[in-house]
Amino acid sequence: MQLLNLKGTIRFMAVRKLTMAFSGLLILASIASFMVKGLNFGLDFTGGTAVEVGFSQPADLPKIRSVLAENGFADASVQLFGSSQEVLVRLAPRGDDVKSEVLGNQLIAALKIADNSVEMRRIEFVGPSVGEDLKEQGGLAMLTALICILIYVAFRFEWRFAVGAVVALFHDVILTMGLFSVLGLEFDLTILAAILAVIGYSLNDTIVVSDRIRENFRKVRIDDTLEIIDISLTQTLNRTLVTSITTILVLIALFVWGGQTIHGFATALLFGVFIGTYSSVYVASSVAVLMGVSKEDLIPVEVEKEGAELDAIP
Repeated sequence: MQLLNLKGTIRFMAVRKLTMAFSGLLILASIASFMVKGLNFGLDFTGGTAVEVGFSQPADLPKIRSVLAENGFADASVQLFGSSQEVLVRLAPRGDDVKSEVLGNQLIAALKIADNSVEMRRIEFVGPSVGEDLKEQGGLAMLTALICILIYVAFRFEWRFAVGAVVALFHDVILTMGLFSVLGLEFDLTILAAILAVIGYSLNDTIVVSDRIRENFRKVRIDDTLEIIDISLTQTLNRTLVTSITTILVLIALFVWGGQTIHGFATALLFGVFIGTYSSVYVASSVAVLMGVSKEDLIPVEVEKEGAELDAIP
């Protein structure tokens, strides 16, 4: 299969059936993982105990995690809170019969092994009902964003492109969440924020591609829809690659040197940017083609009439 024609245009749409089948398999695998393993929800969604502790000197987070793991708190989430001497430790629920105060005292006793100067500053309990509310609100936030995007793109371009854009965004969200399900990574509010950021990034790329397709539908004297889309994708490829590679380089730095606190956030964005770039090129455009978008759908009626009048002049 020739993927480059004589004019230097990359024939992206020539493999659209293969890429759509590939995306379909990935989505099915993600849904299967949701059903079998589910998501490893963090304390933001499941509830638990949050303990803020203070140290007399900058806290050594790896050492704190190691000490807690050795003393029965292997599931503890440890991160800096405000300064290098303030640490927030979050613990998963330990049962109804375990009080937060008792759990906090046990935690402080374990931390004193590493540093006798540690002090408890604050302790609070987050109930499961709060976590359920956050799940609902997070899901509602994503659904609202997708509906608003559907309306905007339909108004700005054409409803077929709107459907393609939303399908591409659903594709990105499901695959990103599927990655966390398959790998068993913790899913908390920072990951939800990363997914919403991925939606914005992917949409921006899709809008650029859609705008170029509409522009070429109006000015390129070709009736082949697939060729016009290939021309548009080729023209925007440099911009897409530069933007994606620049973003990925920054995210790699965050992933490698950002520490455990933002490791999941960087992971979600890294995968999301990669899959969002792919969906902007293949999923959104392929869905629009599948729904029958054509040159006539994006050319104003006035322009069509003027063109017909010019053609009628002998």
